[in-house]
Amino acid sequence: MRSTPATGAPRRSRRTALAAAGLVAALTLTATACGAEQDEADTKPGGGTSQAADAGGTGGGGESGLPAGLADRLKEHGIDVDRWKDGGWKNWDKDKWLSEARDFVNPMIEGLWKPDRMSSAKEADKTVTTKDTTADQGATDPEPAPVEAVAEKKPYHENAAPVGKVFFDSPEGSMVCSGTVVKDVNHPGRSNLVWTAGHCVHAGGSGGWYRNITFVPSYNDYGTSEAELANATSTEMAPYGTWWADWASTSDQWIQGGSESGGDGAAYDYSVLHVKPEQGGKSLEETVGAALEVDFSAPSATEVPSMGAWGYPAAPPYNGLEMFKCVDRPGRLSLSPSLPTMYRIGCTMTGGSSGGGWFRVVDGETKLVSNTSIGPLENTWLAGPQLGRAAEAMYQDMSRTYGGR
Repeated sequence: MRSTPATGAPRRSRRTALAAAGLVAALTLTATACGAEQDEADTKPGGGTSQAADAGGTGGGGESGLPAGLADRLKEHGIDVDRWKDGGWKNWDKDKWLSEARDFVNPMIEGLWKPDRMSSAKEADKTVTTKDTTADQGATDPEPAPVEAVAEKKPYHENAAPVGKVFFDSPEGSMVCSGTVVKDVNHPGRSNLVWTAGHCVHAGGSGGWYRNITFVPSYNDYGTSEAELANATSTEMAPYGTWWADWASTSDQWIQGGSESGGDGAAYDYSVLHVKPEQGGKSLEETVGAALEVDFSAPSATEVPSMGAWGYPAAPPYNGLEMFKCVDRPGRLSLSPSLPTMYRIGCTMTGGSSGGGWFRVVDGETKLVSNTSIGPLENTWLAGPQLGRAAEAMYQDMSRTYGGR
């Protein structure tokens, strides 16, 4: 998987509806023809939705900023809610690391993600070995040739405004992934939803929910260099501000079967966040000026002329300060006959690009069709899950339950 640790990165702001058009143009230029063979995506209707919910079934909150029911549940786990914002979140005691879907908690700590803390975050990487990818050769296409990642044009708000960075804290320190602003079908024009990878919000079978999860769209809008970073302002690094996840959803399969190398959860390694601004009152979509529709049709790899992956690779030779993209004709990757087939493209992006959106053009419109999940140690390709009925159920659940908040 491709994610990265963090400790302090800056952002710069500005918005425009041209962002989606830039993605369309980039993908259209590389479109090629291909045949049509149908892959079977995950077809279990309610098969894997896990969503953060108020454990007590009530809304509202106390001084801690947490829903009353959830605050009570945290206390049952021995967590001092009143000390959370003063550093209590740093307690990663295994017995207190909440893992169940309903136990997600992420109270806003204003000013926590300063530019220097963002820039020092590390990639939350998920890598696989050759052995891992030979489990089901009958449904796996030949390994793609590496495609050199290309830097996105700056400023990002004019070319890829919906793309940004997802920051979070883990027992290993501050980490970073990538994410994308997506449309909310039940709240058109006012979406607060962000698509990313499951391993960017939850540790999988061996852990629980990560903490202090935030999203920064168009991070480092003008590509401030490492040398200039010390003098960069928060506005330059976070042009649209910092957005905290107040609710998160990922698949049950990731929560139960996800591992350091992806594991059985890799084919279900996706997540949707509902976010709110650290400052400001408008929705994320209104602030950024663009959002992408999610394509849940899970098209066969052979039906798609090309797919593009966008993200912020942070492991060498990259430093996480710039947005990159790879566009390639997708192939199939099957880790097991019992798991849905994943998409795979050639790409040299490294850790930190995890969770970044994969896009395809449908009738002239750019849509999110997957997200970066796993890749090899050699950083020659990336793989992402097909988004079928289970992913759509998770998304709809989030939209209906939290989208209007």
